[in-house]
Amino acid sequence: MAAPKRGRNASAQSKPGRSLALILIAIVALTGGMFASGHTTPRLGIDLAGGTSITLRAVPEDGNEAAINKTNMDTAVSIMERRVNGLGVSEAEVQTQGSRNIIVNIPKGTNSEQARDQVGTTAKLYFRPVLATEPTGPAATPSPSGSPSASPSASGKPADKASPSASAGAATPSASTTTQGRAVTDALKADPTPSGSPSASGSPSASPSPSANGADSDAQAAYAALDCSKESARNKAGDGSKPEDTTVGCGEIQGVWYKYLLGPAAVDGTEVKKAQAVYDTQSGAGWKVQMDFTGEGDKKFSDITGKLAQNPSPQNQFGIVLDGQVVSSPFVSQAITGGNAEISGSFTQEEAQGLANMLSYGALPLTFKEDSVTTVTAALGGEQLEAGLIAGAIGLALVVLYLVIYYRGLSLVAIASLLISAALTYVIMSLLGPAIGFALNLPAVCGAIVAIGITADSFIVYFERVRDEIREGRSLRPAVERAWPRARRTILVSDFVSFLAAAVLFIVTVGKVQGFAFTLGLTTVLDVVVVFFFTKPLLTLLARRKFFADGHPWSGLDPKRLGARPPLRRTRRPAAAPVETKEA
Repeated sequence: MAAPKRGRNASAQSKPGRSLALILIAIVALTGGMFASGHTTPRLGIDLAGGTSITLRAVPEDGNEAAINKTNMDTAVSIMERRVNGLGVSEAEVQTQGSRNIIVNIPKGTNSEQARDQVGTTAKLYFRPVLATEPTGPAATPSPSGSPSASPSASGKPADKASPSASAGAATPSASTTTQGRAVTDALKADPTPSGSPSASGSPSASPSPSANGADSDAQAAYAALDCSKESARNKAGDGSKPEDTTVGCGEIQGVWYKYLLGPAAVDGTEVKKAQAVYDTQSGAGWKVQMDFTGEGDKKFSDITGKLAQNPSPQNQFGIVLDGQVVSSPFVSQAITGGNAEISGSFTQEEAQGLANMLSYGALPLTFKEDSVTTVTAALGGEQLEAGLIAGAIGLALVVLYLVIYYRGLSLVAIASLLISAALTYVIMSLLGPAIGFALNLPAVCGAIVAIGITADSFIVYFERVRDEIREGRSLRPAVERAWPRARRTILVSDFVSFLAAAVLFIVTVGKVQGFAFTLGLTTVLDVVVVFFFTKPLLTLLARRKFFADGHPWSGLDPKRLGARPPLRRTRRPAAAPVETKEA
């Protein structure tokens, strides 16, 4: 008789220690990464840690559904992040969910009403003429400089300039050299001694008196008292002002906060049709921002730049004001017409793209409606976490109790597998917090509890297949190997269905339900890993031990208790008697 072939499966079955070593090494490596990252516990969601969660839904203006796209939603998220940061909170989250929802999660300790006011309204972008500006705070003390400094702008780089775009068809004036050492048009010359900056002689130049600029007394008083180096003052600057009012604002330049006295809005942000960051390869000027205006916006922008060009510094600047903060304050020296304009300065790519996004947001054809607001106190969050952990512990205890009563010694394999699965789940959740922002919320805890049953179901399927083989009269070792192919097929189909359900649930839902779906999908994948690399190899090793191999009554594999048939034995057929031939 030919010996059976020993293929790859037989080789793997004979060395189960390799699989056990592999999964244990993986657990040690992941645990080491968890401690190395400093995140040794899963990140908790708002409903467990306490805080405020706001769900905003994007609504297109004039029914233009095409306006709800990734670019516009990402821009909205960046603006809302600025607002949340303005609340002075840390670890806040602003992220998109689905195609038209934005979730804002703000940790405990934040006024929920203030948070709703900050993120639940549409951002307002205005172009306002600068009436006066000067630095504030300790860092504002000017130091002598041998060269003039450029006019301030809140973009973080000096000498931002507004100029006609090349596509506007404007005539190109002769070039002259700025203090940065590159050529620009005569219309864009930097004032050598802008307000609030040291002059060439080293003495600071004074900003013109606000009263001389037509500012009302209230605005003058607010400007005089404003200290933009204080975060509380920056957050309140310009609060309650209307577009037609003179107001104040703050902007940061190279680490120094400047305060601004700003005139009535000359151009509304909704009149910016398009803004984009481009790199000027022809002149080598670097990154700049191009703006396209609507017809009405072009007329207004031409009028205001024509007036500003006739004024001395800093009254030749206009402030681009978003939510009360001056994000840029370029200066002009001629009227800009043609519907196009450029803002140039020593921009980096990130700064130019950031300014373009802010300008685009003013024309963003979206509004956001509040779908839900959930505020959870820290005490209530702790109670919910404790209740979730208790529910999980009760569920696990009941499963373990059932396994011990029904499977006896075989339950050790199931309990060890559950512990390995729990360890992997905990470590991976701890790592996913800082990696992708995963937060363990109450529905996610429910998903983990449901996963206990899914994981135990895989063990039961395999154990019952092994018992079926023993009932057929086979000994334990061949029963373990013969049962595995059929059990493996059933486990894979079952887990695939569970994972598919979790994936569909994750895609079609938003908010906290996604936490349940994500946890369910994650634990389903881990179930496959544990069964293949731990449960099966461990049972193969135990089948070689006398306690299980001989079918001890407490092993859970006693042939008598299982009603096994007599052992299958191969017997030789008796030799046929010789047939006598008869003569005819």
